[in-house]
Amino acid sequence: MQLPVAKPQVVLAYARVLMRQHRRPLARMLSLYALAAVMALIPAWAIGQITDFASNHQLTSSKITLYVGALFVSSLAYAVLTFFARRRSYVLGETVFAQLREEFLESVLALPLIEVERAGTGDLLSRTTNDMESLSRTVRFAVPEWLVAILQAVLTLVAMLLVSPLATVASLVSLPFLFFSTRHYLRYATPGYRRERISYATMSGSVAETAEGARTIDAHQLGARQSTRIEDSVRESFYSEMYTLLLRMVWFPTVEGAFAIAVAATLAWSGWLVINGHLALGAATTVTLYVVQINDPLDRIVSWLDELQIGQTALARLVGVSVVKDDRPRSGPAPSNETITMQDVRYAYREGHDVLNGITLTVKPGERLAIVGPSGAGKSTIGRLLAGIDAPRSGSVRVGEVELAQMPLTTLRQHVALVTQEHHIFIGSVHDNVALAHPEASEREIEEALDAVDALEWVQHLPQGLETELGTTGYQITPAQAQQLALARLVLSNPHTLVLDEATALLDPRAARHLERSLSAVLHGRTVIAIAHRLHTAHDADRVCVVIDGVVAELGTHEELVALNGDYAALWSSWRNEKPTAS
Repeated sequence: MQLPVAKPQVVLAYARVLMRQHRRPLARMLSLYALAAVMALIPAWAIGQITDFASNHQLTSSKITLYVGALFVSSLAYAVLTFFARRRSYVLGETVFAQLREEFLESVLALPLIEVERAGTGDLLSRTTNDMESLSRTVRFAVPEWLVAILQAVLTLVAMLLVSPLATVASLVSLPFLFFSTRHYLRYATPGYRRERISYATMSGSVAETAEGARTIDAHQLGARQSTRIEDSVRESFYSEMYTLLLRMVWFPTVEGAFAIAVAATLAWSGWLVINGHLALGAATTVTLYVVQINDPLDRIVSWLDELQIGQTALARLVGVSVVKDDRPRSGPAPSNETITMQDVRYAYREGHDVLNGITLTVKPGERLAIVGPSGAGKSTIGRLLAGIDAPRSGSVRVGEVELAQMPLTTLRQHVALVTQEHHIFIGSVHDNVALAHPEASEREIEEALDAVDALEWVQHLPQGLETELGTTGYQITPAQAQQLALARLVLSNPHTLVLDEATALLDPRAARHLERSLSAVLHGRTVIAIAHRLHTAHDADRVCVVIDGVVAELGTHEELVALNGDYAALWSSWRNEKPTAS
């Protein structure tokens, strides 16, 4: 599954909004380019005047001086105006691109977590790298150059018509070639470039997954399979690029040929008009020079149109991220109490394959509930539902009387927080990483949170203590230490209910046991739902919920379930290397 791609009308509406927001800088830039284009028209006119005077034997040194001066001044003015116009163009391009990046980042951060997980990292990574890079070139160069080229072409055409509408007619012979070749190209280019972008996303995902799971791939000898997958992705990218390249190989020569035909036709037609006395030699010279001159902006219009197609496809993929909306309301009532209730909950990751089959469970405020069971029983899925990350297919999950799926995210996180064995260390200091949960926290509060998870001692021994830079470019810490920092964030965020999904799995058993006892003291009075394979967690809990095949098989205290001599008793005995007691 991939994130959606915005429809053309949505992309067009978005582009219009951007243009309205920056219409004044855009107007100033185009005005400067228009003045520069007018200056660029003067040399051909001056040469035509000189040709007329020379053919009529009226050329004098003073006239030569006048028109050469006009050539010099117009060329100088063109250079100066172009410099300032291009400068404004670059500034505008950088401004618009910075806005696009910020809005895209806001859209990415606003994505529901479940949508990110379904789409996978490859698609999102491709959009943030390949698509953003393509859009960068389009916004900074293609759009300004294309608009300027259109402006210059229009002004040059107007000048041609003012000099001689009759002579200008011959240049129109190239229009059928330009029109039909461009229409054919645009018809097939957009889906071709979309296919390119999708192939890049697939290839990025395959490479990223292979790199992240290198050890697993090596352990299971899956190298050949992954190599085949990557080769298939590369092959698809190659063929998709060859397809668009073939389109360009047909289109570009056709356009260049049309330009050459226009110049030849204008020269021949103008010459015939001059010979038959219908046109002055100077006017014929000027119009022919204008036809040669107009080929440059037309060529740039055609050339940048290819880049615009790439940019349009990239923008559609980036805007498509903002199309994904979080169904949660922006505001809503806070629950009147902290009782968590699951009522006849069913959930499926794939349609028709339920992993939870009618779970009913009530967790009282301040209770410590352990959820145990074999792998694949649905324990982590229950944790995700209790944390409000997913919504049930049917049934309800509530805090008090409020459905978790209907609570605003900010309100939800004040009541329920989830910590898994997965963790992430951001580029920044230890202080910054822990303070993510509470940016206004004091240094003392951060140290207390670190102390609660047995991390303060090793943090203080880091090169710069709390200010030590971490992340891919900073000081490297162990996975177990990273998990302790994740738990410290949890302590600092101070939610009423905590869902711990194997949150101490990366620590050795003795350290995990000590950490859980430390957390118990800190989290006294709060609701703790612990999903664990280490059954000493269940031993210390108020109640134990045994989940097997997506249903609650047993529910009670540790002593009650051991005495019941059922599934939990078997798990407990197996964990302690004991045989189940006969009933």
